[in-house]
Amino acid sequence: MIAVRWYWLGLIACLSLLGIAYFYFQRQLGLPPCPLCMFQRAALVGIAGVCLVGIMLRPKVFGSKVLALLGSLFAALGGAIAGRQVWLQNLPADQVPACGPDLEFMLDAFPLMQVIETVLLGSGECADIQWQLLGLSMPAWMVGIFTVMFLLCVRLLLIRERRYFNKPYVGE
Repeated sequence: MIAVRWYWLGLIACLSLLGIAYFYFQRQLGLPPCPLCMFQRAALVGIAGVCLVGIMLRPKVFGSKVLALLGSLFAALGGAIAGRQVWLQNLPADQVPACGPDLEFMLDAFPLMQVIETVLLGSGECADIQWQLLGLSMPAWMVGIFTVMFLLCVRLLLIRERRYFNKPYVGE
């Protein structure tokens, strides 16, 4: 069976690839991220932080369970935000909300809770489909990716045997 640290390494590898993809889409293709995309990135950063803590601290059973719970919460939050964006993208054109102000402007002008509420309600720019692969938009792919990350974290929560938490790295 696989040691728990390999789950953390797998998650961080997935997140690294996603980071590269995001920079490719934004820098190379020039696709600006909408506010919901920025919140999805924040969820990815949360998962990456949890994974890095899991790799660096090499926690035992309880610590791994706490980190897996945090990771699953970030993954569920990211999946919900991506799902909201997919829903916005599938609205009829007459029901799409109007475009709102830029995220930076809102952060400067409004209290944080109002910014979060406004972003989660979505805006017209979040309903634009800028890129597709195999007929699925980027948020639809993110729903799938967050689901896989959530399932990996749940798998970590369900591991019961102590021996999986104490395996050394190869070469130690």
